[in-house]
Amino acid sequence: MKGRPPAKPGAGATGGKGPRDGKPAGRSASGKPSDKRFGDKKPGDKKTGDRKFDRKSADGKPGALGRARGGAKAATARKGEGGKPPFKPRAKSAAPAAAKAAPAVAKPVAAKSSAGKGVSLDVRQFRVAADDDGIRLDRWFQRHLPDVGFNIVSRWSRTGQLRVDGARAAPGDRVVEGQTIRVPPAEARPDLPEKVKRVRVIDLTPDEIAYAQEMVIHRDAQAIVINKPPGLATQGGTKTDEHVDKLLDALLFDSEQRPKLVHRLDKDTSGALLLARTSRSAAHFAKAFSSRTARKVYWALVIGVPSINDGMIELPLAKQPGTGGEKMHVDEEEGMPARTRYRVIERAGNRAAWVELQPYTGRTHQLRVHLAAIGHPIVGDGKYGGKDSFLTGSISRKMHLHARRIRVDHPDGGRVDVMAELPTHFANSLEDMGFDLALGDMPLDDEIDRTPTREDEKKFARQHAKQVRKDRKGERRSRGGGRGE
Repeated sequence: MKGRPPAKPGAGATGGKGPRDGKPAGRSASGKPSDKRFGDKKPGDKKTGDRKFDRKSADGKPGALGRARGGAKAATARKGEGGKPPFKPRAKSAAPAAAKAAPAVAKPVAAKSSAGKGVSLDVRQFRVAADDDGIRLDRWFQRHLPDVGFNIVSRWSRTGQLRVDGARAAPGDRVVEGQTIRVPPAEARPDLPEKVKRVRVIDLTPDEIAYAQEMVIHRDAQAIVINKPPGLATQGGTKTDEHVDKLLDALLFDSEQRPKLVHRLDKDTSGALLLARTSRSAAHFAKAFSSRTARKVYWALVIGVPSINDGMIELPLAKQPGTGGEKMHVDEEEGMPARTRYRVIERAGNRAAWVELQPYTGRTHQLRVHLAAIGHPIVGDGKYGGKDSFLTGSISRKMHLHARRIRVDHPDGGRVDVMAELPTHFANSLEDMGFDLALGDMPLDDEIDRTPTREDEKKFARQHAKQVRKDRKGERRSRGGGRGE
């Protein structure tokens, strides 16, 4: 038989075996050699008859060229990468792979990978420290979790996710030392540029820093007490550039927090002024002043001598109309209650008296208004005493009112109890008038020892015996009168 030899193994559609019809390639259905052989066709040949002949034989079955191309595609499909056949068909192996990948999406680890920077995916527990005792819950977040805004805190509160000691909490609730705050997982926030830590700049001259630190008469971890000189305002205001508040940066010492004012003194009043060094001590001292547990003792030099050596002034005070709130006056109808205890320490004839003052309320200019109201204005207080508040001679025309002592409970236990020395003009006035400075520091009521002495016991026994004799005498008189009748 003439013609080309059969196709090599792997060229047919069966991959290495002969044609499916069992007949040699290159023959027609009748078994005769075909006029055209697929080996003679060139890739660029476009003759229609030859293409049809090559693809299919006369009986409709694939021709040699079609079988060759189909076999090559089937062999490629059966082979994997690198020419190796896969173990299973692609359709069957896709399902198990998808099933294995599905659980990994639901694991917390997968969720953590998508969390933003600084975001926690776990519920957090925080214990309230001593410095945060008594502050509002939203204020606590501002201090310790500044990235959590007020709107988020409010939403957590509404949905019951925010809890204190297991109970639902509101942003306005106040926390107590030792309580546990439950904070939900933080919410992802857009990446923001990291804030540069602000460095506190002390805009004070060396002389101002030295001046402020020289005023300090007491300092501990929670409090500072300064001896404020007369003429220095506590806080700034209209045409007031020099004040204590401006100098507080000079009193940082070893702390990073700026001291805080918790009460104030008038500009022309000298003496002890308490400053808080931490937020906790500021809240503690503010509460002590508002609840009247803090005690303040003032010394004053007044015109004339009060008729009662130890008395209480109770006159309501209000702002005087037409003064813009700069002046107070006694107002029995609309004034706020005000109480001042005074004790005469020593007197200089009928000319002046050295008195101790204890305010039981904290109204503006309370001591000055009360003393002027009873006819004994403070020496040098022209605002409330007018021209009658000045003494002739060597007595200074500055106001003679001094915060001598302050006593308040300390946040860490014990007390802050400090005395401030008199300013020069006040000390000179007392000396010129012959007062004895050793008499000035009188004990407070709760400091007086009430334990009866031996002499007190004898006095009580004599009074008791006298009362018994008096009662018996009355009984004898009543019996004698009965017999006469």
